[in-house]
Amino acid sequence: MEDVALLIQVMVLGSVAGLFGSLLGIGGGVFLVPFFVLVVGLPFPEAAALGLVTVIATSSTVSAGNAGKGVFNFRLGIVLEMATALGGLCGGLTASLLSERALRVIFSTVASAIGVMVLLRAKRRNIITDPSIDPGRLGGRFLDSDTNQMVSYRVKRMPLALAASFFAGNISGLLGIGGGIVKVPILNACCGIPLRVAAATSSMMIGVTALSTAPIYYAKGLLIPHLAAAAVIGVLIGSAAGMKIGVRARARYLKVMMGFVLFVAAAVMAWGA
Repeated sequence: MEDVALLIQVMVLGSVAGLFGSLLGIGGGVFLVPFFVLVVGLPFPEAAALGLVTVIATSSTVSAGNAGKGVFNFRLGIVLEMATALGGLCGGLTASLLSERALRVIFSTVASAIGVMVLLRAKRRNIITDPSIDPGRLGGRFLDSDTNQMVSYRVKRMPLALAASFFAGNISGLLGIGGGIVKVPILNACCGIPLRVAAATSSMMIGVTALSTAPIYYAKGLLIPHLAAAAVIGVLIGSAAGMKIGVRARARYLKVMMGFVLFVAAAVMAWGA
């Protein structure tokens, strides 16, 4: 009975993770990893392995649901994914230099700072309504559901976007969470990318990053099959619901939600430290 109750809890939490992951492009590991470590009592590597599996599930669902809607920026995603992959490869080096506690403290500090930045910019939008404006090589156009018209955007501060992607890849491999929780708010608040585009592009990228890391955990025997299956089922349910809500939700409310998630994640990570 205890195992059944645990599986139900994992599915429910997976649904919540999938909901926020599909809405904000952050992946579900930020909710599930602390739960597995602090509540279930799993060793951190096993919890990270489960978190990476849910990130892959969220990414696959969101990518399939957004296909053909114009919110993906493949060119930008490919460029940033190179920095993200490099960050993931350097994760091993970082892990040998920093303790798990230090990583949690760093993450909590960064997440809190980004959360404040997102809330301060909640009313600002990174869209250009003039159709004659050239979005540039890495910018793009999409149908904005808030205004129901085609809008454009230009990418700014590309070095910062690359640095954020590197850091996101690093913590994704180390902590088993989707790096989108760092990448999306930075891209939106500092790099001129609308939240919907940043979230959709991030969802695609975090899946690639997690897919390259998860087999390592599996090969080491750290992945628990029945918990992974329950988490993925929950994530798929939550992601489907999040896709429907995201179409109707206004960008301002999504930013407030992002700030809230960042503060919760920072608090949970700090508590675990």
